[in-house]
Amino acid sequence: MSPSPPDTTVVSCPHSLEDVDLFADGAQEHWYDAYPILLREAPVHRLPGEGLTPQTDAFILSRYEDINRVVKDPERFTPITTLMLEQIAAAKTPPEEMDYINMMMVSMLSLRPTIELWRAHRKELTDPWVGPGAERHRAMITQQVDRLIDAFPDAGEVNFVKSFARPLPQQVMARVLGFPESDIPQLAAWGEAQVMPFVYGKGHLNHLTEQQLKIQFAQLDGFKEYVQDTVRQKRAQPADDMISFLTQVVFKALDRKLTDLEINGIVYAMVLGGLETTQYALEQQAQLICDRPGLFEALKSDAGLLRTFIEESLRLRAPTQGLSTRLTSRDEVFGDVEVPRGSVLHLRWAAANIDPDEFDCPMELKLDRKAASRHLSFSAGPRVCPGAGISRLEQQVAWTRLLERLDHLSYGVENRFLHQPGIMLGTLELNLHLRKTTK
Repeated sequence: MSPSPPDTTVVSCPHSLEDVDLFADGAQEHWYDAYPILLREAPVHRLPGEGLTPQTDAFILSRYEDINRVVKDPERFTPITTLMLEQIAAAKTPPEEMDYINMMMVSMLSLRPTIELWRAHRKELTDPWVGPGAERHRAMITQQVDRLIDAFPDAGEVNFVKSFARPLPQQVMARVLGFPESDIPQLAAWGEAQVMPFVYGKGHLNHLTEQQLKIQFAQLDGFKEYVQDTVRQKRAQPADDMISFLTQVVFKALDRKLTDLEINGIVYAMVLGGLETTQYALEQQAQLICDRPGLFEALKSDAGLLRTFIEESLRLRAPTQGLSTRLTSRDEVFGDVEVPRGSVLHLRWAAANIDPDEFDCPMELKLDRKAASRHLSFSAGPRVCPGAGISRLEQQVAWTRLLERLDHLSYGVENRFLHQPGIMLGTLELNLHLRKTTK
């Protein structure tokens, strides 16, 4: 996402629990000052009247143990999308004709309304392409990475977000799905429209105003038709890409092939989740390297450290900091806090990732950390992020080639380190000084 930078930071650095507001304008600049306060003083933090109805509350969970328990039990802690699907199914209007219902929700209604179908959907339809099966894309991703590095100057400054972190996942996702490279600018614009609630939405539920919703769906105008045209082309002439696969596969869980609208919804989800997360991860990794003297050299001299570096960076700088995704289906107790049935749970993954009860020296990037991948940046349990596999692969290939092809990386002359609004850790720009290897 590339919004205009905020004019001012509205909130200041919190020093006490009373100062903490994770959703205020400018809060992004102080999230990692707020998390230790929450973990220490209010790991279950009540937001009065901020549930799905004015009579109910929401609770911010920041403790690793609590969030891990919630995400691994979707029967007890109901996904809010499940309630939305039930409401859509009960309505008399066909979902594809409803206002402000995207194609992802339409496809979820028939393909994955239950946790059993959710598991099958991931295993049969997405895992072969963006999950464990993402390894099939290694050569293609390497090619895309090298093309971007080729465009770097031999020595000088680059805007790392614009020149590398943002275009890489755009190019990769286009190739995976089977879209022409020439369509990437339009796909990127549609992707920005899709994530509007997570950038401009207010409060923990990421609400857009009626006007913002109109703008969002106006910007998305044409996306459904574009995908439908592509699906028809792929049905007639299948190629080696994900959309072609989806036109041909029999979804065993339902014992049938997918409809055009269902494929459209899966593509919507791939574009929604496939661009932003990897962009933010890559630019935060560059910052971590620049902030730590000797880290670039250590990673360059020992490629075996790279996997742990990627996991540690995801833990320390979660691309999506948290989401309100679950509802309590019964009265619960977290620690010594009673949480009534029907309460919204905002799962603050980024805070859980630096919980000192779970991670030794949680603010340190430790290249010898054991079980480094147990962080919650991709969530966990049966509804873990389906694209975690391809995101990790992109990060691994990107830094493998950057470390091989550069012999210097540091901050450029000017960096303000301001973040975009919303729930994702998106630095607006990152200017780096680099020098290519002469070997």
